[in-house]
Amino acid sequence: MISADREILRLAVPAFLALVAEPLFLLSDAVVVGHLGTAELAGLGIAGAVLQTLVGLCVFLAYGTTASVARRLGAGDLRGALTQGIDGCWLAVIIGSVVTVVGALFARPLVEVFGAGAAVSDQATAYLSIAIFGTTPLLLMLAATGVLRGLQDTRTPMYVAVVGNLANIALNVFFVYGLHLGIGGAALGSVLAQIASAAVLVAVVVRAARGEGATLRPDRRGIVSAAHAGVALVLRTLTLRACLLVGTYAVTIAGSDAEVDLATHQIAITLWTFLAFSLDALAIAAQAITGRALGAADVEGTRLLTRRMLRWGWGAGIVTGLLLAGVSPFVGPLFSPDLEVQRMLVPVLLVAAAGQPIAGVVFVLDGILIGAGDGAYLAWAGLGVLALYTPVVLLAARGPGDLVPVWLAFVVVFMGVRFLLLTRRAQGTAWLVTGSTDPK
Repeated sequence: MISADREILRLAVPAFLALVAEPLFLLSDAVVVGHLGTAELAGLGIAGAVLQTLVGLCVFLAYGTTASVARRLGAGDLRGALTQGIDGCWLAVIIGSVVTVVGALFARPLVEVFGAGAAVSDQATAYLSIAIFGTTPLLLMLAATGVLRGLQDTRTPMYVAVVGNLANIALNVFFVYGLHLGIGGAALGSVLAQIASAAVLVAVVVRAARGEGATLRPDRRGIVSAAHAGVALVLRTLTLRACLLVGTYAVTIAGSDAEVDLATHQIAITLWTFLAFSLDALAIAAQAITGRALGAADVEGTRLLTRRMLRWGWGAGIVTGLLLAGVSPFVGPLFSPDLEVQRMLVPVLLVAAAGQPIAGVVFVLDGILIGAGDGAYLAWAGLGVLALYTPVVLLAARGPGDLVPVWLAFVVVFMGVRFLLLTRRAQGTAWLVTGSTDPK
């Protein structure tokens, strides 16, 4: 299995660096904005939840494209793979334009849904009303990255993500503290960095398409086909994002001080997202390898790689859990000078650390099934998780213990039920569909 390990690492290591860089957009914003004040940090938490939901629903632009392009590649149709990728980029432009208009018009109502109070809502609106203009670049980044991953290239997205994140940090500091633009400056810095990153990735995909003679013009049938193929993944993502939004709402009713609770939760969920993206590097490798293997009709090879990737998932989850537990007493001051936020953060991070091994397996299995085109099952599984998690986390929020019960519900129910559903599916054969076309 040495060759399998090398293949996994060849794809996962650059994907890891790229995925770690992505949540650093949020981490750098949290660090910069956190020192403006607790209200600003809480506002970032609300705006970030809204923005991540709007963009996160379109993650199929990366995941679905990776799977379909990898299948075409495995079947030996590179031109067809790039044609599908271009269709995905045009779909990203269309969806991004609509989301931008809706988000710009309804920024205030979207943040007021959380009922966090006027001071926090003002800060959230100030951030969201600017950050929403980075939606189309973000979606183009997703689509172009999906194309490159499907072509087994995770290095190019890594380089772009790292440089883009460094630019984001520099711009945030300049706009917030150099020009004194407040929380809006952090949003502006992120948007400019996202535009530049998207431009580079799209240029790489366009050059590859021209090299293979693939058309760059928008094709209505291809765009509609890409949208149709992503419906199940949209529903799957919608249910997962709904769980996170329900969790954020639960935080607002969990204690007596919603501002402090939200600020604490924002730091914890940002760190969880950071580690989730780290673990998701294995899922990215799983998507690309699984799609290519099934496109080449190699069922036995798919099984062997699945077992190997699951071992990697367990090991990576254990490592990230130990790291998070070790740093939990020390990270609070990096994000907020509020002593109450720092105090509440430690037990929450310990609960999050305990859930990391399960998360490692869940993310790998998610990637394997996405790579296999098994989006319909993932959508139904997501609905089941949402139905179970919602009443449990809302009940936990009404009990004693500040945020700890809410995070216990997150780890035990949200992640635990996903673990059970995905492991059961992977043990069967229904997802092992071969050929160059994604199963519908």
